[in-house]
Amino acid sequence: MKRNIVIATVAAAALIGGGTVAAYASGDDDSAPTQQQSNVRVADDRDDADDATDDDATEARSAAAASKVTAADAIAAALKHTPGTAVAADLDDDGKDAWDVDVVKSDGTEYTVSVSPSTGKVLGAQRDADDDNDGREDLAALKGAGVDAREAAQAAAAKGTVTDVDLDDDGPAAWSVETTKGEWKVDLKTGKVTQDHDDDQDDRDGDDA
Repeated sequence: MKRNIVIATVAAAALIGGGTVAAYASGDDDSAPTQQQSNVRVADDRDDADDATDDDATEARSAAAASKVTAADAIAAALKHTPGTAVAADLDDDGKDAWDVDVVKSDGTEYTVSVSPSTGKVLGAQRDADDDNDGREDLAALKGAGVDAREAAQAAAAKGTVTDVDLDDDGPAAWSVETTKGEWKVDLKTGKVTQDHDDDQDDRDGDDA
């Protein structure tokens, strides 16, 4: 009788233990799809980012094709309206349809001058309300430069239609120019145009992330 009780107790313990194992197994099975779904979401996010980059490039090319005014012409028009030093020019393709040219005056104040891409006329100018230190830093980076923004745009135009010119002072200062065929560096002193390999590396790092 005692032996039957012991056997029954052992059997019950085995069932309880088996139930515990089954519960753990069920937990493992539930967690696996959750992890898989997370991986799918990450992949989808990367695809969305790639699509957004492609869309931006397509919009930039479309805006450049529609523009009758070059970057160099827009910079010249902006400086005629608002004298100073041009430090950037961007062909706005978000619906405003204008060249936005950033001009810094000698006291460091910065203005954004909008130029029509179809007529070359100045549409307006607005002072940047942010701290003027950025403007002074740009002027300091350009001190002694032999190539201005307009000349940089002209130099890079041989590499495609220019859609953006910007002063890159991260490291050795240079003009950073985007065209419909890629991104380029223009030397501040010589005007030499070279491919921007830093951006290529950034793109690869982003893909690996």
